[in-house]
Amino acid sequence: MTSPRLPREDLTAAMAARRELGPEYDDAFIETVVDRIEEALDARAAAAPRPRSRPSPAPRHGERDHSLAMAVLSLIAAIPLSAIGVVNAGLPGLLFVITGIVLVNVTYTFRPRR
Repeated sequence: MTSPRLPREDLTAAMAARRELGPEYDDAFIETVVDRIEEALDARAAAAPRPRSRPSPAPRHGERDHSLAMAVLSLIAAIPLSAIGVVNAGLPGLLFVITGIVLVNVTYTFRPRR
């Protein structure tokens, strides 16, 4: 699909008319050209396909998404904490450690954004 363009011949003719009319018609000339450009842009916007879903917002300036770092650190922390939990309390200790790590990750994921 090609997007509508403002014909070059029209702009060339408008420039020639502006030269013939002189500087006293500059305001009218500018308004006419701007109107034509706006019409062409409106036609392009109407012809452009609309996205179906809204993309996720990009992090604001100075913010970073630390989700991957949080996941890696959780896995690294899970190894020694699981061992400590199993040695000291058996299966309930392991479940306690895993539940704690899951809660930390869920809290981090669903925290309110500023």
